[in-house]
Amino acid sequence: MKAGIVGLPNVGKSSLFNCLSNAKAQSANFPFCTIEPNIGIVNVPDSRLEKLESLVNPERVLPATVEIVDIAGLVKGASKGEGLGNQFLANIRETDAIIHVLRCFDNDNIIHVDGSIDPIRDKETIDIELQLKDLETVDKKLEKVNRSARTGNKEAAKEKIVLDVLKDALESAINVRSIEIKEDSRNLFIKPLQLITDKPVLYVCNVDESAAKSGNSYVNKVKELIENEQAGLLILAVSVEADINELETFEERQLFLEDLGLEEAGAAKLIRSAYSLLNQQTYFTAGVKEVRAWTIPIGASAPQAAGVIHTDFEKGFIRAEVISYKDYDHFGSETKVKEAGKMRVEGKEYVVQDGDVMHFRFNI
Repeated sequence: MKAGIVGLPNVGKSSLFNCLSNAKAQSANFPFCTIEPNIGIVNVPDSRLEKLESLVNPERVLPATVEIVDIAGLVKGASKGEGLGNQFLANIRETDAIIHVLRCFDNDNIIHVDGSIDPIRDKETIDIELQLKDLETVDKKLEKVNRSARTGNKEAAKEKIVLDVLKDALESAINVRSIEIKEDSRNLFIKPLQLITDKPVLYVCNVDESAAKSGNSYVNKVKELIENEQAGLLILAVSVEADINELETFEERQLFLEDLGLEEAGAAKLIRSAYSLLNQQTYFTAGVKEVRAWTIPIGASAPQAAGVIHTDFEKGFIRAEVISYKDYDHFGSETKVKEAGKMRVEGKEYVVQDGDVMHFRFNI
């Protein structure tokens, strides 16, 4: 899974990435691995994994991860190649989701690229560039589809109807993710285009310390604007996250957060939000060798979940032995769960639930 951090210059985008890159900032155990200067792998914080570790005492623990990309700042005209426009748009097309940072604080010492603070204008600046790029993609596809439709191709005629809806929406500055289209048409005609404005988005309102808990007037405007956009929103004080980075111990960081009325570092919430945004969930495998969190799409079947471990597990799937996380936590061990009759045997049709602890039986 890959999420790209985007935003105008000087909105806190790279500062947020740097906060994520500091392992001590998020929790007692929140590793981060830098692949390239602007790409990192961040573990998804999950207290359930820590609990299973304490119960099983395995040789190693492997959490779920999200790849975070700090994408070059966008400027007006990026869709036509201005600034690092082509690089920006190529990088963002490769991501599964977008984390869009909006500046929602006043500070005369940090100059805004447009000279004033207006997150609505900033959002629209980036939206327009992405919409223009998507419009190019749709127009190119329409040229081909129109030719086929004119020959009497019924499937092309159906696709033309959908593409015409996309074209009208994009020309009206509406993101593709906001368009109401039947799921089968979306999967058949829209998903293959990999349109940028169809990607799920999480808006991160970067506020100052005073607004870290409940936001401010800028945040309220953003909330109102995205109400019908099928998007997420997170309030985050990046400056506070940077201050947390300076503290040496986990206890000091927790006290700092408590003083601000916050339960945890915002960066940890951001990673979980990105994970959720991608429509992902976690199941676990637990044994003395390894306790591990596995990432699967919500709604995945037991064989599909097994296939994440190895394709042979899916091909030769026989059954899954399943314990709900709540039962594992309540009884304290796999043995006690079995004694209580709480371990279930599930077949190929079973839809995996978030937090399931699973063991697969298969035959190659």
